[in-house]
Amino acid sequence: MNTISAGDTAFILISAALVLLMTPGLALFYAGMVRGKNVLATILQSFIMISVVSIEWVYIGYSMSFGPDVGGLIGDLSLFGLKGVGAAPSPDYATTIPQSVFMIYQCMFAIITPALITGAFAERMRFGPFLLFSLAWTILVYNPVCHWIWGGGWLGNMGVLDFAGGLVVHLTSGMAALAAVVVLGPRKGYGKDSIMPHNLPMTLMGTGLLWFGWFGFNGGSALAADGIAGGALVATHMAGMAGMAMWVLVEWIQHKRPTTLGAASGAIAGLATVTPAAGFITPNAAIIIGLIAGFACYCAVTFKNRIKFDDSLDVVGIHGFGGVIGTICLGIFATKTVNPGGADGLLAGNAAFLGTQIFGVAVVGAYAFIVSFILLKITSAVCGGLRVSLEDEVMGLDQSAHSETAYNM
Repeated sequence: MNTISAGDTAFILISAALVLLMTPGLALFYAGMVRGKNVLATILQSFIMISVVSIEWVYIGYSMSFGPDVGGLIGDLSLFGLKGVGAAPSPDYATTIPQSVFMIYQCMFAIITPALITGAFAERMRFGPFLLFSLAWTILVYNPVCHWIWGGGWLGNMGVLDFAGGLVVHLTSGMAALAAVVVLGPRKGYGKDSIMPHNLPMTLMGTGLLWFGWFGFNGGSALAADGIAGGALVATHMAGMAGMAMWVLVEWIQHKRPTTLGAASGAIAGLATVTPAAGFITPNAAIIIGLIAGFACYCAVTFKNRIKFDDSLDVVGIHGFGGVIGTICLGIFATKTVNPGGADGLLAGNAAFLGTQIFGVAVVGAYAFIVSFILLKITSAVCGGLRVSLEDEVMGLDQSAHSETAYNM
């Protein structure tokens, strides 16, 4: 029989709290990069996901993601309302912690994933349609993909690996962000007027909270206080610092000045990119992945600016692109000497695993984009449009949508 481990349970409880902290951290990270008239609206789009997704997770989300498998595609609804989810361990996912602890830890992942998407349409989406889209997206995109990879579904069964969310979190949110930018179009004055971050110290504070929370995000994904968790935590830090260093170096060379926004963006790029690989790679591989992320995501964001693609806060270039790179790099650098339950990658002589990872990227990316695009179109039709009016956009969403102001000057 499985035995509850007090150490493992305490570790995952703390990790769950760390992952929850990432959502307000993300809110600050995003809010510092928008204009002062949209600060509170941007923060609320992340914060409200704590409520919306938690309710969904209790009643259907957890059961759809981790309930008994139906055809490799989705979990059934036998765990509706957390029926039977209590102090006993889960025989399928976490055998040394209560299933309730595993459930709440996974809930925190479900919360932050739709919150990530909000950076793409910051400063221009109506609050009501945003709520409807986020709820529908969590049900129809996040839950199925989570089940496919982590819940006993078909991608996991064919060997696709994702340690902590390169596919489930970052690629799905990145592709949804891409769809949102296509459907909503750019902000008023984008490419013509100056649209500058209003408070970069706030963004740096958000970066610090995200980095701190990421130790629970990646380390806790081992679901035990063991060597794999320790290795994942080390890999997380190594990739984050390498991504920051590379981004700052490249922009220093290109623009002759390093920036704090570049440091923050590079750190998040490194952290996001190592997420799918963290528990399967060595520290040196993590540093290489972080360096690749810092350079590649910098190039992606620069390209976005050149083609006037208004992904407001670079969700596609950092999270979406980072999820792709990290998942493919896992196929290259993975080694069973780090995690016997994982796989050997290309450098360990297993080229087939790299092909499996690329297939996973293609399937998840296509599914997330197509369903997100359809949901945005349906939401627009049901709600009479997604965008705020021109007058409200000029006024700012803080006042026009919420009758508040962040700064009383």
